[in-house]
Amino acid sequence: MDAKIALLPGDGIGPDVVAEGVKVLKAVAERFGHTFEFSEQLVGGIAIDETGDPLPEATLAACRSADAVLLGAVGGPKWSDPRAAVRPEQGLLGLRSGLGLFANIRPVKVYPALVSASTLKPEIVDGVDMIIVRELTGGLYFGKPQGPLDTPQGRAAVDTMYYTAAEIERLLRVSFDLARSRRKKLASVDKANVLATSRLWREVAHEVARDYPDVVLEDVLVDACAMYLVRRPAAYDVIATENTFGDILSDEAAMLAGSMGMLPSASLGETTDHGAARRFGLYEPIHGSAPDIAGQGIANPLATILSCAMMLRWSFGLEREANAVEVAVEAVLNAGYRCRDIATPGGIIVGTVEMGDRVVAQIAMGWT
Repeated sequence: MDAKIALLPGDGIGPDVVAEGVKVLKAVAERFGHTFEFSEQLVGGIAIDETGDPLPEATLAACRSADAVLLGAVGGPKWSDPRAAVRPEQGLLGLRSGLGLFANIRPVKVYPALVSASTLKPEIVDGVDMIIVRELTGGLYFGKPQGPLDTPQGRAAVDTMYYTAAEIERLLRVSFDLARSRRKKLASVDKANVLATSRLWREVAHEVARDYPDVVLEDVLVDACAMYLVRRPAAYDVIATENTFGDILSDEAAMLAGSMGMLPSASLGETTDHGAARRFGLYEPIHGSAPDIAGQGIANPLATILSCAMMLRWSFGLEREANAVEVAVEAVLNAGYRCRDIATPGGIIVGTVEMGDRVVAQIAMGWT
């Protein structure tokens, strides 16, 4: 396979972890006989500094001409003034809308070697293996009107939650397809007892469910889901929800695995000409830019490396190669190697580069 990958290292530790992801992709290419061509572009705060725009036209064009995108992280205190006309996060929203990325896939898996790294009791997190599917291009983050208001009562602001049935349906079909390929359980999360958009969401969920009689659908209110994620998280298989709820719940679920530094994600668009198994996607760790440790060589690259595995599977259809990366990561963890954020008693603390090197070494051994 020949594939073009756009690299968006971004801000903070983004360049640190993306470098390790590229290293792993090159190791996969060498072992399995593929060719990956990389093109690095600006996004986020560094793009504002250099061009005045968090998402330059050249970056968006390069992403559109690529087969997949690997993103690091954006943002930091330097650009955090809420009164600023442009902010790094606008680059992310622009990528999602400009590339048609409507479904965010966030696996949450607790590796046996890291059960003790979670702040929850081992018996609670043991066996957790779920996927949260978050709608990305609708809801509060994109609805209009949005912004500050001057009213007779003083300053105010408005955000609009808006969804069409078509937006909800396409996200739910991705979710049902995932559930069908796993344990055939789907939890659809909403706030139907309060929100009109959630009542529409629930209606559409049950309409789509008729096409998936083999999948068990459960309606869960978002506040109840937040409670269940820390009470009985192993009961969940696939969770589907709208933009804001998904943003919050997926970050909560990250703590089940002990650190955001362990969790990858994929933001997917429509299927490609190659069929339902192949989608254009943007792949990124769910953690932030962590500017306080940027450039120190201590950031955990495993979330980015696992995001590369998702890229191999979802955008390139390379299941064997994706499995090789995931098995390599687990082998390194089983051998006791840890970055600082997932340190456990008796673990061997390593830096960003060494962790990447050890994953590469496992891939090169060819045992997977």
